[in-house]
Amino acid sequence: MFGNQLRPEDIDKIIGTYQFRTEEARYSRRVGMEEIEQNDFNLNISRYVSTAEAEDEIDLASVHAELVSLEQKRKAALDKHNEFLQELGLRTATTDFSTRPRRHGPAGRRGSLI
Repeated sequence: MFGNQLRPEDIDKIIGTYQFRTEEARYSRRVGMEEIEQNDFNLNISRYVSTAEAEDEIDLASVHAELVSLEQKRKAALDKHNEFLQELGLRTATTDFSTRPRRHGPAGRRGSLI
């Protein structure tokens, strides 16, 4: 089926909801005349039934702990990397990637040699 077509089970659900005045989150809700009047008799369904889904809550303490742990691992890996560079007599890597200037070749492409 294409587009917005109602299947027989959709029609049955609509009829059953209306017939038995059932309420279902994000689908149907009984509303009194007072509420309809407060909404200037606007019968737009979205005014009475929200189809929005709640977003998952983020445990900021857990996320922060994970970021701290990752940063410690990154620092340890960088320190180990710099040890190898020093053994080879090479310049060590920087720890602050956010302030390093970015070099771009012609036309602003990264890594361009021409």
